[in-house]
Amino acid sequence: MWQQALKSKAKDVAVYSYLEEHSKDEITMALVWKHPKGELSKYPNLKCIASSGAGVDFIFEDENRPKNLPITRVVDVMLAKDMSEHVIAAIFSYLKNLGQYRIDQVNKNWKPKDYHRISDFTVGILGLGALGSVLANDLVRFGFHAQGWSNSKKRLEGVTSFVDEEQLSDFLSTSEILVCLLPLTDATFGILNVELFRKLPQGAYIINVARGGHVVDADLIEYIDNGHLSGACLDVFHQEPLPIDHPFWEHDKIHMTPHYASVSDTNSVVPQIIENYHRLRGVRP
Repeated sequence: MWQQALKSKAKDVAVYSYLEEHSKDEITMALVWKHPKGELSKYPNLKCIASSGAGVDFIFEDENRPKNLPITRVVDVMLAKDMSEHVIAAIFSYLKNLGQYRIDQVNKNWKPKDYHRISDFTVGILGLGALGSVLANDLVRFGFHAQGWSNSKKRLEGVTSFVDEEQLSDFLSTSEILVCLLPLTDATFGILNVELFRKLPQGAYIINVARGGHVVDADLIEYIDNGHLSGACLDVFHQEPLPIDHPFWEHDKIHMTPHYASVSDTNSVVPQIIENYHRLRGVRP
């Protein structure tokens, strides 16, 4: 799919799959998504590594990758909108008990439950970058109280912006629904842990659509089971697919989706990849 899309937009550019026969010496740019570790080291003249998605953490996890090369990622309006729609759908499902009603249906259990309204919750977003900013703006349009935490002050209409470590506790204390959209770095690995959970309001709900490495799984289960957290919606996991013996599978307060909250649309993304390739070669597109 990617190969065909790239060829259709740049007919003068040779595009190969790493699975087909090709001269590795001629390759100067690699487009990757969770590539086999060590594969990039086979290309001696590589000058750029391009992620086909918004994340690049999987590239850094490849210790055998060529070092000191520029790394690019996708910044795409469609990707951000898809992510926002997924998160908002998860929030409404939580507000209206749709996940629990599905469990009740399977168990043939007729049990109406109190529901919540948009005005009942403040949604806190960890990370107000390209994805988080779109989500924040969409939440405001729906009428939610929205706030975000990031490394630098953001000016988004109707959104309260918290900055740096000194304001993190204040941000968490008023985030009744917490959405993680942080990049995965050494500083953010395992950030969704006991220390963070205990700073959230009683009954807070967790949504993680960033990376599985942000969550300490045992801490999440502990704080749901002890009642401090009301549940979680997870799209990403430490190991994917999630092992069949993982306790998340059977936890009735954890809703899971298979890392499909937002997926790069080739028609939308390919032009910027081609543009970066031309920039790499010093050619005006």
